[in-house]
Amino acid sequence: MTRPVLARIDLKALQHNLARVKQLAPGSEVMAIVKADAYGHGLQITCDALNDADSLGMLDLVDAISLRSSGITVPICLLEGFFSADEIPQIARYKLEPVIHSSWQLDMLQGIQQELNLSVWLKIDTGMHRLGFESAEFKQLEARLSGFKCVQQVSVMSHLANADSQDIASTADQLRRFQQATSETGCLRSLANSAAIVAHPDCHFDCVRPGIMLYGSSPFAEKTAGVLDLRAVMSLQSEIISIKYLRKGDAVGYGSTWICPEDMRVAVVACGYGDGYPRHAPAGTPVLVAGKLTELIGRVSMDMITVDLRGIDDAETGSPVELWGRDVAVDTVAEMSGTIAYELLCGVTARVKRQEVTWLR
Repeated sequence: MTRPVLARIDLKALQHNLARVKQLAPGSEVMAIVKADAYGHGLQITCDALNDADSLGMLDLVDAISLRSSGITVPICLLEGFFSADEIPQIARYKLEPVIHSSWQLDMLQGIQQELNLSVWLKIDTGMHRLGFESAEFKQLEARLSGFKCVQQVSVMSHLANADSQDIASTADQLRRFQQATSETGCLRSLANSAAIVAHPDCHFDCVRPGIMLYGSSPFAEKTAGVLDLRAVMSLQSEIISIKYLRKGDAVGYGSTWICPEDMRVAVVACGYGDGYPRHAPAGTPVLVAGKLTELIGRVSMDMITVDLRGIDDAETGSPVELWGRDVAVDTVAEMSGTIAYELLCGVTARVKRQEVTWLR
């Protein structure tokens, strides 16, 4: 028998979440963000299921070419563009759309004297202060790009810094800058991430770019995925591999940080930080065992965790365990571990097999 840790990927939930995006932004195209191996869910299976998306957004040229080779035909945006001039012919060959965010990329494009019919995205900085040109430069840059022999079409995007927070003024200021810079353009425009899709409809424009909400996690600390009608796509599951019968006062795990308050059963589960479960998850983090909620006890080790079996009398070796998924929200595990769901989902390691499932709900 192989080690029982498994990440089950619910493709119906993924499609439900995409439909939810379309419901929230009915007048916009949807660029589904699938960077970081589709947030740890598996790039190919995810993209195959997102067949109702208008385009895809990712980072790696090799991955984009792999998708093209598998039959994916929708536009694919390379969110950090190209990194060297020799990538540009490949990008054109596979009909990929690079983001142009820096002057050195403009210089590389200008040096190409071939008609490559490239579609590019010009990124402007409206307040994130990460990638992108000053928004005041947009008209000049659009005209320059449009004049390049290798460029056929220019679109424009920016990125919001605080759409997931209560800082409404910051988002309003970025929206104002974006509108001012692009109001006279005929370019396709894109500004909204997951949080803005939900909370800032004025930011939808021609194309929205959902990321974390596609995978069933809430972009807001104060709103759950359930409230937003988002469904968990990944269920990280394992099994009990051992049961210990411990006495009051016995210590559990590295550092002996958790002491049994009474005589009790403790389960050892095959999953640890080597699989992507957060090492800093504290005692009390919820775990589902044999369909019942219980808690993590002791420290997370590389390959195992220990959980409290008090009140779960029918649990035995081989009983199923959900670390996060439909019943234990990844957002809850992330919050208790002092991180965000993005990190947990992206951090599920390669040794954990992804399995496609379709659950009835």
